[in-house]
Amino acid sequence: MVLAAVEQNEPPGRRLVDDDLANLFLPAPLRWLVAATRVAPVRRLMIRGSEWTGPGLWANLACRKRFIADKIGETLGDINAVVILGAGLDTRGYALNRRAHIPVFEVDLPVNIARKAKTVRRVLGGPPLSVRLVALDFERDDLLTALAEHGYRTDYRGFFICEGVTQYLTEAGVRRTLEGLRAAAPGSRLVFTYVRQDFIEGRDLYGTRTLYRSVRERKQLWHFGLEPEEVAGFIADYGWRLIEQAGPDELVRRYVEPAGRKLPASQLEWSAYAEKV
Repeated sequence: MVLAAVEQNEPPGRRLVDDDLANLFLPAPLRWLVAATRVAPVRRLMIRGSEWTGPGLWANLACRKRFIADKIGETLGDINAVVILGAGLDTRGYALNRRAHIPVFEVDLPVNIARKAKTVRRVLGGPPLSVRLVALDFERDDLLTALAEHGYRTDYRGFFICEGVTQYLTEAGVRRTLEGLRAAAPGSRLVFTYVRQDFIEGRDLYGTRTLYRSVRERKQLWHFGLEPEEVAGFIADYGWRLIEQAGPDELVRRYVEPAGRKLPASQLEWSAYAEKV
């Protein structure tokens, strides 16, 4: 969300992300940090600083948000609900409320949902009627049961977003989530991101040794990965047909180059888009 807020300080034609709510959803210290990036040299310094942790990650994070926004825009007239898995402080549901009054379900761990509720009260006075906050543990709880308790119907053609989440789950947790989506109505859509399995296993660090030490060696935060050639078969077991994969090179061509930006993208993370059959 800091990245999305900082991107608002770029001239409109150079922005990789449009999100006028991002800065408002941040806590005060981070809003002050974002304010400093209104000065172009400070903004450039911050973007370069992000490359120290993981070269290319700024472009990855920005482009995956654009990719998801594009897919929602393409299907908005054909879906009945949006479900954001691992919603965090994401503002997508609140921006979507301006365009279409379809239910949006924000799903995350109880501690994150409590923080989100507090943030939404501060910024908006409370969530719109179309947005429902759903607390669950992806590793233990049944997804569709939790959604149903908040008004989700299995005949909805849902648009499920799983951005920057799968690597934090175990393989069992990812499979449990997909199993929970097995009952999604035909025509539902799923967009998700994943990191490559060879990074998780330490066989290729993609120039991000600092990140690897943080998420795999010191804290064991990341657990799950896939390889691009495995994705179609992996999700097919749960009734999903892969429509498109967008690797870093494609995302740079699609979003970064037209904006006149010279930002590399890491090969570490990919985005995938699928339909329920």
